[in-house]
Amino acid sequence: MKNTLTALMAAASLVALTSGANAFEYNPYVGLSYNYNDVNSKGLGGAYSPDFNSGTVSLGTSFNKYFGTELFYQLSDNYAKSYTGVKLGSRFQAYGLDLYGYLPLGCDQVFSLLGTAGVAEYQFKHKGLVDGWDRTTAKDKGIGWRAGLGAQYSINDNWDVRAVARYVNFNQLDHMDHMMEYTAGIKYNF
Repeated sequence: MKNTLTALMAAASLVALTSGANAFEYNPYVGLSYNYNDVNSKGLGGAYSPDFNSGTVSLGTSFNKYFGTELFYQLSDNYAKSYTGVKLGSRFQAYGLDLYGYLPLGCDQVFSLLGTAGVAEYQFKHKGLVDGWDRTTAKDKGIGWRAGLGAQYSINDNWDVRAVARYVNFNQLDHMDHMMEYTAGIKYNF
C-alpha cells in the first residue's frame, strides 16, 4: 500500500511539474500604437474638453497565454481651441505600467479578449493666449489609474494586432478630471 501511494504521489508530482513548466513562458515584445484621447477637464466649467492624437511605445512580456505586463511611454500632439478672445492649448506625455489578462478563444487560440489595469504618471502642459498677449503656461502633473477592455489577434508567432478602449481617472491633476482612450496597435514578439 505504501509503495502504491508513493508511486501515485510521484506521478502526481511529475504531472504537476511538467504542466507547471508549460504554464510559465517568458515572451518579451515591443509595441507601437495610435491612440485617440478624449479628456474631460475641470476648467472653464467643463467647456474645455480637449481631444488628442497620441502615440505609444511599449515594452512588455507575456508570462503565459493568460497574463502579461507592459511598460509604456505615450506622447500626444498639441490641441488648441479658441474662446472669445482666449486661445487655449494643451499637450501631454505619460509613462507607466499596465497588467494584461488574456482570454484565448477558439481551437487555434489566435484571437483573445483582453482586460488591462494599470497606473501611469501624466504630465500636461497648458498654454493660454489672451488677445495675442499675456501668454501663460501651466504644468499639471499627477497619477492616472487605467482600466480597459479589448481584443487581440495573432497574425503569426511574431506579430499581433490589438485594439483597446481604456478609462483613465486622474488623481492630483488640477485641470483634468478623466479620459477615455481608444488604441489600435501592433506588437512584435521575440
